[in-house]
Amino acid sequence: MTSETLWYANRATGAVCLVLFTVVVLLGIAVRLRTRLPGLPRFGTVALHRTLSLSATAFLTLHIAVAVVDGYVDITVLDAFVPFVSDYQSLWLGLGTVAFDLMLAVLVTSLLRDRLGHRAWRAVHWLAYASWPVALVHGIGIGTDAGTDWMTWLTVACVATVITAFALRTAQAVRASRQTPAALLHTEGAH
Repeated sequence: MTSETLWYANRATGAVCLVLFTVVVLLGIAVRLRTRLPGLPRFGTVALHRTLSLSATAFLTLHIAVAVVDGYVDITVLDAFVPFVSDYQSLWLGLGTVAFDLMLAVLVTSLLRDRLGHRAWRAVHWLAYASWPVALVHGIGIGTDAGTDWMTWLTVACVATVITAFALRTAQAVRASRQTPAALLHTEGAH
C-alpha cells in the first residue's frame, strides 16, 4: 500500500469511528432510558448497541493500525497504548490514546461482565462516556479534515445529537429523583 492510500484510509476510518461511536453512545443512552427503537424489541436495542460497539472498536483498531503502519508520520505501537509519549503531536495523539485506553477498559470489562458482576462492570462502563469527548477533541486537534466543511458539519451533528440525548437522559434522571416512593409505586403499578 502506498503512503497516500494509508493516509486516506486513516482519515476515512477516523470519520467512520466518529459516526459509529456517536451512534454507540446514543444507543447506550437509549438502553439506559429503556427506549425501544422502531421495529426492534427492547433486547434488540441492547444487541444493536453491543454489535455496533464491537464494529466501532474494529474500525478504531484499523484506524490505529493504519496510523502505525503509515511511515509518513512516526507513530509507534507504544504511542497507541501510552498517552503523551509520541514525538508527533503528543497532546492530540495522546488524547486519542487516552480515549483508546478507556475504550479498551470498557471492552475488556464488558467481555468479563459475568465474572466481574454488574456493579463493577457498570462503574467501568461509565468510562465510555468519558472516552467519546476525549476522542472527539483528538480528532478536532489532529485530524487532517478537521477544518473542512463536511467534517465540521459531521462533528456538529454528532455533538448536537449526543448533547440532546444527554439532556434527555439527565431530565429523566431528575424526574426519577423527584418521585416520591408513593408516586413510584403508582407509576410501577400502571405498567
